[in-house]
Amino acid sequence: MTTVTELKHSDRKARRTLGVCGGAHMLHDGFTDVIYILLPIWSQALGLSLVQVGILKSIASAALAGFQLPAGFLSEKFNARIVLALGTVLAGIGYVISGFAGGFVGLAIALAIVGMGAAVQHPLSSALVAGAYREGRRRAALGIYNFSGDLGKIVFPTSVAFGVGLVGWQISSIALGVIGVVGGLLIWLALNRVASSDTSGEAKTEVVEDNDNETPVGWGITDPAGFSMLASAGLLDTGTRYAFLSFLPFLLQEKGAAIESVGFALSLVFAGGAAGKFACGMLAERFGIIRTVVFTELMTACGIAALIFLPLLPSLIMLPVIGVVLNGTSSVLYGTVSEFVSENRHARAFGLFYTVLLASGAVAPILFGAIGDAMGLETSFAIIAVLAGCIILICPFLSPRIAEPSRG
Repeated sequence: MTTVTELKHSDRKARRTLGVCGGAHMLHDGFTDVIYILLPIWSQALGLSLVQVGILKSIASAALAGFQLPAGFLSEKFNARIVLALGTVLAGIGYVISGFAGGFVGLAIALAIVGMGAAVQHPLSSALVAGAYREGRRRAALGIYNFSGDLGKIVFPTSVAFGVGLVGWQISSIALGVIGVVGGLLIWLALNRVASSDTSGEAKTEVVEDNDNETPVGWGITDPAGFSMLASAGLLDTGTRYAFLSFLPFLLQEKGAAIESVGFALSLVFAGGAAGKFACGMLAERFGIIRTVVFTELMTACGIAALIFLPLLPSLIMLPVIGVVLNGTSSVLYGTVSEFVSENRHARAFGLFYTVLLASGAVAPILFGAIGDAMGLETSFAIIAVLAGCIILICPFLSPRIAEPSRG
């Protein structure tokens, strides 16, 4: 009878942890993707060039990338619950500051703060969920956790777009920041309540994946060549995605879209991305990982190229399809990181991998903003399409190093 009670207690704690971390994921992904809505608004209101817009996005991405590993180290030294809550509050403060910004410098400072605060969420929440489901159903729990982030990508950009139309971008930004501050406090209270219900007193070990006596050396990468090729594919994929999303609102506005329509358009992309995680996962199971990546990148390149020539309405119809394949590579390929890393170094290697990817996302908006200023948005989008297609060139070399799922 005691065993049954303990199992029920553990299951209840796991569900609560998943619920809180899923809410944090929804909030933080909403924070990072609302930037795509605000960039064209800031450009018009403050007279920013495309290069300045790209620099603003890159500042947020660089802060997001640079603080991934420190967030993990801080959680090991202090407490994952505190670091996650403080990061959420910090991101909210960044948006409050952005509401009072009167120019490029003020926005740059605000977005750096948002990026630093938002950096804590992915490494800590995913580790908390994985730790809560040690006994089983971890993959399903992480799938629910990932899907909650997609909900944030849909809800928050759409809400802010309509808010901008009603009360202006300053008040909308401040309101978003207040939601972040309150959300951080609620996350801290909720996770503390979950922890207080556990009699085992695991405070600092909750984000540690393994507790082996042997300490492995370095990053634990067992196949450096395979890991490098995988990181190269991820680098190109992330650069493509960040550049596309950063300047899609500007392309749509050139086609005559209002700001509310831009918010709706981005929601279509994010909704397609959420569906793409499931669809491309099933394609990978049926046809193989590399074949699926080739298909998604070919479709991404063709879809982005088509947007250059299509009028507004057909472009909006195309966006969910582009969203599906735009997320296809990230959902299918990145899950293979563990194949190139020893078991007891997963957390550290994933941190390195995503830092490399986010660094690419920090550079791409500046590069393609400069191209857009010099040669026009259409040229910039054409090069983005070519960049997506370049991932296909890596696939033949990566294929022998990946264990494909068995297909019936």
